Amino acid sequence: MLLSRYERMIARRYLLPGKGEGFIFLVAAFSLGAVMLGVAALTIVMSVMNGFRAELFDKIVGLNGHAVVQGYGGRLDDWREIAALAARTPGITSATPLIEQPLMASSSGRVEGVLARGMRVPDIRNNAVIKDNVLSGSLAALTPGSGNVAIGARLAETLGVGVGQEITLLSPQGQTTPFGTVPRIVPYRVAAVFEVGVYDYDKAFVVMPLEDAQTLLLLGDAVGMVEIETADADRVGEILAPLEAQVGGQAAVADWRSMNATLFEALEVERIAMFVVLSIIILVAAFNICSSLIMLVRAKRRDIAILRTMGATRRGLVRIFMTVGLTIGTLGTLAGLVLGAVFLFFRESVVRFVQLVTGQDLWDPEIRFLTELPSRTDPVETAAIVAMALGLSFLFTLYPSLKAASTDPVEVLRYE
Repeated sequence: MLLSRYERMIARRYLLPGKGEGFIFLVAAFSLGAVMLGVAALTIVMSVMNGFRAELFDKIVGLNGHAVVQGYGGRLDDWREIAALAARTPGITSATPLIEQPLMASSSGRVEGVLARGMRVPDIRNNAVIKDNVLSGSLAALTPGSGNVAIGARLAETLGVGVGQEITLLSPQGQTTPFGTVPRIVPYRVAAVFEVGVYDYDKAFVVMPLEDAQTLLLLGDAVGMVEIETADADRVGEILAPLEAQVGGQAAVADWRSMNATLFEALEVERIAMFVVLSIIILVAAFNICSSLIMLVRAKRRDIAILRTMGATRRGLVRIFMTVGLTIGTLGTLAGLVLGAVFLFFRESVVRFVQLVTGQDLWDPEIRFLTELPSRTDPVETAAIVAMALGLSFLFTLYPSLKAASTDPVEVLRYE
């Protein structure tokens, strides 16, 4: 929308408060603030929702892979053959043997349910989710037959243990005697403590060499499952289809979507709902822009009539008032983006401050899954928010601008 020199001058004057027009300026300022808050709220909430989903996906997939081939009855004897089939399947990048078994752990009279995970030593040391989040100790101490394990930080707190101390694992799969099955009770030394950032994992995982897990659970050379990673997590079903057909009678194949379907579907529904609800703030701001422009047109009727008698065109008046409204919307949108970026950058400090003031724990890891408030801004989504704010600002300036352009100078100036 190209403006002439006089149109720019008039639009600039109408944006600033004139004599006796403080109320109109105040309404326009409220409109700008409403746009700012709406854009900021949408940017912050959508970034947090995206960060929450991305962090959960990264942690869950980092520990559990894109899919698992699980043996019936929790036992997979021919896992080497399955791993070889997976390696030959296009799109599969790795196939890792794995043992996972719920057990009981105790230390100093404290008892907690845990998830014992057996992995090959190179796989433990190369797993980015574990190796990059070791708080104390070293994964190098985890070797077959050493009796060393790595445990999650929340589990260490619950049991009251640290590096160098012992925990005892109790497995119901023990030796059979004439008096029944005797559970296996085996002590292990804590060699490392890690915090992956997902509360459920940090409170339950006990990671040990695969050979030690096989000995503890009396599995011999068998494993519980083969963890699969693919080249594209979104195409995991298509990639796994050939492998699933080959192992159908031996094992069950489950991908990350089916294993966590309820969680990710709930996140997606909440994400859409929050976007729709918070968009109402921007809609209300657009109504405010419209009302402030209507008030401005009413206050400037005499000026509009004089401009018309001096040769101003209807299109020129439309451009002037649309420029005023779009300027308010644009400034509010830019201010909202800046406010949102500042809030996201200092989000942890903001959460701690609100917790300090209210005395409430706003981010309980037991409920939120993650230990910190995440954030990941999607440029496409941000562009959509900006487009929506500017689009609504444009639409809601049309009526006041056309109303100004339809002013009849004869009627206005008849009694002046």
